[in-house]
Amino acid sequence: PIDSLNPAADVLALASTEVDLSPVDVGQRITVTWRGKPVFIDHRTAEEIEEARSVDLGDLVDPQPDEDRVQQAEWLVLVGICTHLGCVPLGQRSGDPRGDFGGWFCPCHGSHYDTSGRIRKGPAPRNLEVPGYAFLEDSTIKIG
Repeated sequence: PIDSLNPAADVLALASTEVDLSPVDVGQRITVTWRGKPVFIDHRTAEEIEEARSVDLGDLVDPQPDEDRVQQAEWLVLVGICTHLGCVPLGQRSGDPRGDFGGWFCPCHGSHYDTSGRIRKGPAPRNLEVPGYAFLEDSTIKIG
């Protein structure tokens, strides 16, 4: 009866996921799945970090300093779902359009995200979500 409201065993098994970051080169982006959602992991370049940190917070729709969105500057971890209508933005694969700010671009309605996953242009109301995660070792994170 009321137990039917609890998450199923297969869902609970996905409550967290560990990711080995060691094969991810600087400048490379990978996508993993956590709780059925795409999670974007970006091994940011020094230029991308500098770009993210030099933004005037007054220019942002959803003001948030880059430093508050990362645990280690070179690793950006985001839920890869546009905050407008739930599409999956482009920008993960080599050759994908990354929008006007070098981050991600949602072609459905034209939302542009920067190298910190913050909304910069278009209808999305919020930045891409940063999931709860922790570094277990220098090159391993646990999401969830």
